[in-house]
Amino acid sequence: MPGRKDEQLTDLSLLGNQNNDYSFEYDPAVLETFDNHHPNRDYFVKFNCPEFTTLCPKTRQPDFATIYISYIPDVKMVESKSLKLYLFSFRNHGDFHEDSVNTIMNDLIELMDPRYIEVWGKFTPRGGISIDPYCNYGKHGTTFEKMADYRMMNHDLYPETINNR
Repeated sequence: MPGRKDEQLTDLSLLGNQNNDYSFEYDPAVLETFDNHHPNRDYFVKFNCPEFTTLCPKTRQPDFATIYISYIPDVKMVESKSLKLYLFSFRNHGDFHEDSVNTIMNDLIELMDPRYIEVWGKFTPRGGISIDPYCNYGKHGTTFEKMADYRMMNHDLYPETINNR
C-alpha cells in the first residue's frame, strides 16, 4: 500500500498466519495493535461481530450475541484477526452479558487508548428475554468525554426493528 512500510507491521504475528491457536479460555493477550496512519483525523472504525458466544456463569448454558464495537483511534488500532481470536476466547468463559461487554471495552481501552469507544452487545433471548448492554468511554479532558456522555444518554432513542429474535 502506498506510504506503508513492511517494517511497521512486524509486530503483527497473527495476520497472514495460517497456524491459528484458538484459545478456549479468555485471553486478552492475543490482541495486537498497529499504528494509526491517520492520527490527525477523527474517524470511526466499526466491527460487527455476529457470532459472539460466551457462557452463563451460573447455568453454563451458551449465550449468543452480535457485538458491535465502534471506536475513534488515537495512535494505535486493533488488528482485526487478533480481535476475532480474542472474541473467540470468550466461548468457554463464564460472564454475565453486562460483564462481557464491559470487559471487551476495558481490554480495548487498555490495548489502544482510543479517543472514543463504545461496545454494544445484542444478545439473543433465553427464557423469553434479551439483554442488550451498552457501554462507552471518551478520553478524559477531551471533547470525546462529552461525546460519550451524549451518546450514553441517547444511545437507544431509535431502537432498531428486531426481526431475528
